[in-house]
Amino acid sequence: MDHLIEVKNLKKYFSTPRGELHAVDNVTLNIERGKTIGIVGESGCGKSTLGKTLMRLHDATSGEVLYNGTDIAGMPIKEFKKNYRSNIQMIFQDPYASLDPRMNVLQLVEEPIRVNHKEFSKTEVTKKAQEMMELVGLAARLESSYPHELDGGRRQRIGIARALSLDPDFIVCDEPVSALDVSIQAQILNLLQDLQEERGLTFMFITHDMSVVKHISDDIAVMYLGQVIEKCPAKEIFKNTIHPYSQALLSAIPIPNVHISKQRMVLKGELTSPIDPKKCCRFAERCPYAEDKCRAEEPVLRELKPGHAAACHYAEKFIPQGTP
Repeated sequence: MDHLIEVKNLKKYFSTPRGELHAVDNVTLNIERGKTIGIVGESGCGKSTLGKTLMRLHDATSGEVLYNGTDIAGMPIKEFKKNYRSNIQMIFQDPYASLDPRMNVLQLVEEPIRVNHKEFSKTEVTKKAQEMMELVGLAARLESSYPHELDGGRRQRIGIARALSLDPDFIVCDEPVSALDVSIQAQILNLLQDLQEERGLTFMFITHDMSVVKHISDDIAVMYLGQVIEKCPAKEIFKNTIHPYSQALLSAIPIPNVHISKQRMVLKGELTSPIDPKKCCRFAERCPYAEDKCRAEEPVLRELKPGHAAACHYAEKFIPQGTP
């Protein structure tokens, strides 16, 4: 496979008065060129920190992030900004918080172009910005509008236009639709898929909404307390879920039919602290199937079926009967 991004044993720890907070802990995954990998899990599991570490908004504690075979995590930040920043961009969760309220729409889209293409004339910058606005469906009449005058969908389109303005090939989408109404969510998701097809973009799509990730992703990685605990093709996880935590996530998806009952998997117990965690299964305290080995030994993410890996000592027990 042609992997645009390869993440190898990536760690990001934060120092606290109580110890080291393991926000991202030994994550390994690959992202195929032109595809979308969905990163899912509860709030606080490390999804956004993973995305920001790939973006170099956080410096990695250790590990590698290979972009086209080059380790961008270990290089000096000045070298990264000079040679790779334009290739790797991010769409943020809250479009309003990420936009300067003192700038109008045209100025907001012009800004990254002006900063990164100093060789462009003012006319060329404006022309490029207008092309980006048209590309994401922002009408020319909105050029002089300010963020507070627009709805959430249009504000998010500004964020997408800013990300695309440097012609990247990899974009981290950090919950880009979670703050939007459902009808607007669909518009933004369809826009992202159309842009991916037109421009050959590669996405990391971070979300806690399993329905959204099913719609947009080619592959899915499930995170729990800084670690990837299951990886597989998107369709596979909804049919043949293996890890108990992933099963609990899927059981929480509501069914829009009052006549269909669904068995919920309710998790009990306390969350394991992400500060200097013990070398054991971090899900053990909440897992209904945990045994002594789970509390004494850390499971390894291992491939159980072609393309399907899980980090569970007893994962074979949870492979659905009759699956290849």
